[in-house]
Amino acid sequence: MSLNQFIINDLTPTSPDTLIGELQDVFKRLTYSHIPVLKEGVYLGCLSETDVFCFESSEKVADVFYTIEGFYVRDSSIWLTVLEVFAENDSNIMPVLDADNNYLGYYQLNDIISMFNHTPFFSEPGGIIVIGKKYNDFSFSELSQIIESNNAKMLGAFISKVENDVTQITIKIGKSGLSSIFEAFRRYGYAIVSGHEDDGFLKTLKERSAYLDTYLKL
Repeated sequence: MSLNQFIINDLTPTSPDTLIGELQDVFKRLTYSHIPVLKEGVYLGCLSETDVFCFESSEKVADVFYTIEGFYVRDSSIWLTVLEVFAENDSNIMPVLDADNNYLGYYQLNDIISMFNHTPFFSEPGGIIVIGKKYNDFSFSELSQIIESNNAKMLGAFISKVENDVTQITIKIGKSGLSSIFEAFRRYGYAIVSGHEDDGFLKTLKERSAYLDTYLKL
């Protein structure tokens, strides 16, 4: 799906001659975190809501250029890159420029996230597990090999945490009944941080079975 269909133009970019008071009124009406700034059609960056309310209403945008944030994405950027730039700049709108640096409009964070929600990682049935291993001791090719050798498919995986040289990887697997995959990961030295309810269900069954055996021997 092309991201270009999500480009919005309902917010008029501000200019260096705009009064800060006018931007304060705009932010009071809207829920945007930033407003793009253009000078003679050239994109300069964005002013944040937080900064705008720190200035005097009688000042102009040109007087506070030092606070402008220059983030943007290209109209050719893939959605993962767009999400990354959103996260890096703590913004809910993202200016879009073409290859010639022309301002085309902006993306809204909710629209991009909605695309992520429709990927197989979220939309397809299956189990999600989180495993951990030292950073230099794991590879995605090994993860794929472990999963596929157990007749399952990996629908997606990403590094969700790195702490004290230990990496946590979140994996979506398109198969229910994942006990054999859990055991395989453990054999390869991976710690199971959290997992599909099937693994917990298996553990519960074993505990109840052991309890029943003890009870029958009384």
